[in-house]
Amino acid sequence: MISLTSPIETRAHHWKAGYKLCALCLTTLGLFFVENPAFHGVFLAVVISLYALPGKVFFRTGLRHLSVLWPFIAIVAVWHLWTLELEQGAVIILRLLSTVALANLVTMTTRLSDMIDVVRFLATPFQRLGLNTRALELSIALVIRMTPVLISKGQNLSWAWRARSNRRSGWRIILPFTVLALDDADHVAEALRARGGINTMENK
Repeated sequence: MISLTSPIETRAHHWKAGYKLCALCLTTLGLFFVENPAFHGVFLAVVISLYALPGKVFFRTGLRHLSVLWPFIAIVAVWHLWTLELEQGAVIILRLLSTVALANLVTMTTRLSDMIDVVRFLATPFQRLGLNTRALELSIALVIRMTPVLISKGQNLSWAWRARSNRRSGWRIILPFTVLALDDADHVAEALRARGGINTMENK
């Protein structure tokens, strides 16, 4: 498993995770109250400039993480071209790019352990009610760490299909991808059981 945190040190790495996540939530919420495509275009340009400040490597890594959005952007664009709602489609696409880019920027500049600390702090009231919040913390950590791994394996399956056929892979790789995901889940479950499970980890 790998982390989405950027190895390139930036000033944002030293900011408190709670402040960054709070600013992300407020900014994302605020973008949904604006319907001006020009504003969203300028805002997206500002976000992209934030990626460019730490250097070329950081910039390229950040944009590579955003490349997974193109199917969603294509679907939104085709639909709004069909319905002739071009301005609304532009707003949705720009807003999608800005919000995901900001979230990715926070992830790249925040250690996973710091994010888990924020989740633990927010879940403190539930701990007092006797609920096991360790499962929530572990779930978030696994999602963040396993997502890029699954994306990479999906790309490898697609490339392997293209090497053997001129047709697009499409739905044909869904079954092997599902098997790979379940296999990874089994390995993670075995690793957790080998360490005593969630309850033992919580007691430590």
